[in-house]
Amino acid sequence: MSTPEEKYPLAPESFRHDGVPVGQITKHTWTSRVFPGTVRDYWVYVPAQYSADKPACVMVFQDGGGYSNVESRMRIPVVFDNLIHQKDIPVIIGIFINPGFVPPVEEGASGRPNRSFEYDAVSGRYVQFLEEEIIPEVRKDYNLSSDPNDYGISGGSSGGICAFTAAWFRPDVFRRVLSFVGSFTNLRGGDVYPALIRKTEVKPIRVFIQSGENDMNIFAGSWYRANQHMASSFEYMGYDYKVVIGDQGHDDIQGASVLPDALRWLWRDHPRPIERPVAPASRQWATEIVSVDSKWEQIGDAGSQVLHVAADALGNVYTASDSGQIDRLPSNGRRACFAKVSGPVHGLAIAPDGQIFAALEDEIVAFDSNCASKTVVSICTPAGLVVSAKGSVYFTDRCNPYVWQSDPKGHTRIVHKGIASPTGLRFSANESLLTVADSKGRWGWSFQVQPDGSLANEEAFHRLEISDETSVIGASSVLVDTTGCFYIATSIGIQVCDQEGRVSFIIDNPPGGATTSISFGGDEGNILYAAAGGRLYSRPVLRKGVV
Repeated sequence: MSTPEEKYPLAPESFRHDGVPVGQITKHTWTSRVFPGTVRDYWVYVPAQYSADKPACVMVFQDGGGYSNVESRMRIPVVFDNLIHQKDIPVIIGIFINPGFVPPVEEGASGRPNRSFEYDAVSGRYVQFLEEEIIPEVRKDYNLSSDPNDYGISGGSSGGICAFTAAWFRPDVFRRVLSFVGSFTNLRGGDVYPALIRKTEVKPIRVFIQSGENDMNIFAGSWYRANQHMASSFEYMGYDYKVVIGDQGHDDIQGASVLPDALRWLWRDHPRPIERPVAPASRQWATEIVSVDSKWEQIGDAGSQVLHVAADALGNVYTASDSGQIDRLPSNGRRACFAKVSGPVHGLAIAPDGQIFAALEDEIVAFDSNCASKTVVSICTPAGLVVSAKGSVYFTDRCNPYVWQSDPKGHTRIVHKGIASPTGLRFSANESLLTVADSKGRWGWSFQVQPDGSLANEEAFHRLEISDETSVIGASSVLVDTTGCFYIATSIGIQVCDQEGRVSFIIDNPPGGATTSISFGGDEGNILYAAAGGRLYSRPVLRKGVV
């Protein structure tokens, strides 16, 4: 009976050959700021074919000490030497990084291993570490490409999920992922990925996964099944992916055997860019909500910091800035100043009769079409607001966990207490339900609106997706479309919740910063507007909003 090594022999490219130039490997040490107190070694491989005159591609490997070792089974520098010499892959500088370790402060004290914290987390922190610290440090000595299409990332086990996480959160940094026996299990919440892949806009990434039938099956889940779930989700969303399954366990026996072919597949067609795939039309909500061809477009220059956006039934869009300026953007015209108030605007809403309501420092004012204003609420510190067809203003409070109502006669009352930090709010189309976002939780709250305007039967109803970095989602604004789905702007994207409160799809946030406000607008109500990072963006969608 053959041994596993005989069943999965190393390819010729894993051995030295006469006439093949040998790259250089240098060792370095790094103390991180993104992961405070951690110290780690890393190695830089530079192929013999590298020339400072041409930007080189880059590939990052987690657990770098093992992968950079030319005597190990993986021996990646040897494989790189051969594949670059054969022109099967481009000239690639390899960065091999060990996980961080917080050393003990004194003899006899304990240090802290940081591997799982860095690798298994479902967050963008590790790729931030690469982008802000390691890659710039290597760039000091070598001419590295700035094109994400030229960047790959790889690892095994927790390093494999880490590689995927880096590209998932930042496809503007990494586009190519190579995972060996990846830990897509619940070590630190990574089991959420198969569902997130199905709910999130497709990303311009290419993924190779190797897995074994006899991999670990422990408290965190089954590694083999988890990798199968990842593959199923990639297929569902139309990703460019490949999965190779063997009968090995949690080791590099098969991975080292398929490594050369995996690298060829990963870098095939280079430098042709990796684009966002087109998902099968019958298999996902995305095809009902956004087009893969659509993207966010910035409207106008930066100017004042745009914080809020709202639109009326005619498609006119209004924005409010930190300087207190309210601008009007007609559906067929240029943005112009509509009104000016003293101090920042904390919320903006359009009433069914066309009046513009603005939440100021300690009051809510309403403007008619001629810019004449009047104070409608003069208590509390208002934030998000919405106006009912009956003329009642519902609004949240920046300083208290309250939802308020002010009726047309000016009677103001608290209609709910207890949401940690209520922000945006929105009625359903018939105004029988009210959804309130909570910037310090992970839930969108749903209420039934009673005939007297009070709120009842509250539920933490909309279960929002959240990243590992925080226990809060940063929800800021709420919309509803004509199908009854609510859209809640969060730190990880605009989350679309179906009528039963389930996140069915996540629209990417615009570039440039956190989304503070969203609104439907345009002549047909099918343009999604967003204030993000102080700028105004728009994007056509396939749904129509209730404006």
